[in-house]
Amino acid sequence: VQLQASGGGLVQAGDSLRLSCAASGRTLSNYRMGWFRRALGREHKFVATIRWSDGSTYYADSVKSRFTISRDNAKNTVYLQMNNLGPEDTAVYYCGASQSYYTGTYYPQYTYWGQGTLVTVSS
Repeated sequence: VQLQASGGGLVQAGDSLRLSCAASGRTLSNYRMGWFRRALGREHKFVATIRWSDGSTYYADSVKSRFTISRDNAKNTVYLQMNNLGPEDTAVYYCGASQSYYTGTYYPQYTYWGQGTLVTVSS
């Protein structure tokens, strides 16, 4: 599976962004997709995950009411809609693909990763 993340940028606090993660090379019906982020000098943190087969989602508490993960079967693409962004959301965002069915909150569960896209939120 090859993953291509895009959509990052520089925004102001309160703005929105939508990240995309386009997948190729394999059908994703047996995978779950996830977004993680890594702030400068910090470790990767779980953001959101979606199970491709049924669309079930799970979010980190810090983003639960602001971010939405979704998928487009026809485009083989996963999205992360981020609303009401704050400086604490500044990070490089990575999309990953995992064959874990039940959970997807741990970085080592993911086998394939995109290159990352930088989100910078100014106050």
